[in-house]
Amino acid sequence: MGLTLLATTHRVAPGLLGWKAWETLRSAARVLARVDHPLLPYLHEAGVHVETVTDPDPGALVAAARAESAGAGPVGVVWVADPDGDERLMREIGQLVVGDPVEIEVLHGSYDLPGARVLDLVSVMDTLRRDCPWDAKQTHASLVPYLLEEAYEVADTIDDGDLGALREELGDVLMQVAFHAVVASERDDETAFTIDDVAAGIVDKLVRRHPHVFGDVTVSGADEVNANWEQIKAAEREARNGGEASIFDGVPMGQPALTLAAQLLRRAERAEAPGELADRAATGQDGDVGARLFALVREARAEGRDPEAELRAVARVFRDRVHDWERTRQAD
Repeated sequence: MGLTLLATTHRVAPGLLGWKAWETLRSAARVLARVDHPLLPYLHEAGVHVETVTDPDPGALVAAARAESAGAGPVGVVWVADPDGDERLMREIGQLVVGDPVEIEVLHGSYDLPGARVLDLVSVMDTLRRDCPWDAKQTHASLVPYLLEEAYEVADTIDDGDLGALREELGDVLMQVAFHAVVASERDDETAFTIDDVAAGIVDKLVRRHPHVFGDVTVSGADEVNANWEQIKAAEREARNGGEASIFDGVPMGQPALTLAAQLLRRAERAEAPGELADRAATGQDGDVGARLFALVREARAEGRDPEAELRAVARVFRDRVHDWERTRQAD
């Protein structure tokens, strides 16, 4: 007997409770909840009698629990807490029973599933898009610089080894994805999509490109997984373009130039394009900096190096040395 506080989460549809929660509700001497609780229709449908209140009185709940404590039933009073947790009410009840204890149990009727907090992000982005003047006027094009900036900040935290900051930076990237999705959902033609469409698309793609996990394909190791991935991608490109696919389909030409050159070279090598094509690109007029850079990218790839990462590492060393010089000059 005593007081049971039934906690639920708003990230799970109302009515989806565990068996212990239903058993407790049906065997309780009294069940109370706010008049607007989202669980009420489901409790009524299940035959659970609920006493509704507009504003719960913690003292009245404790008194009801004491009054039922002499009963023979296994459960006294159940308070169906609001999905937000009813923290203030629980704190006030705790203060009331410090000097005169009463048995109190917190029973979780439902739990968040992995990924449930993404629902909160979707809700927040919907609200911002509707109520914030700045968010309301953004377009896919205007958001591009922020998406790129957040992606580079993720790369910076990884390069710095600051894994504590990585969570926050990944959250910023995730917010950009949700932002683009809410903008897209407002269109009234066949190009409209939602965050669920985005998630469904990547799930389908991952399943399709991992037949060794979700199908009956057998692989010998990571190299074969990568080879299969590229073959599946090529087949997808060909199907999309009616059989007239290019090896460069899907390569974003707006990416940083060193990464772009490396990706173009990688695609060409996989397709066994003649090496002389790359030779010609790397041979320019005297003073042709672009051609020399292209040759250096090709050289780095031949050595198994990432030219973008190599140049970034040198740039970071330069930055640190300039910082040291600044500190020395200030000390003087």
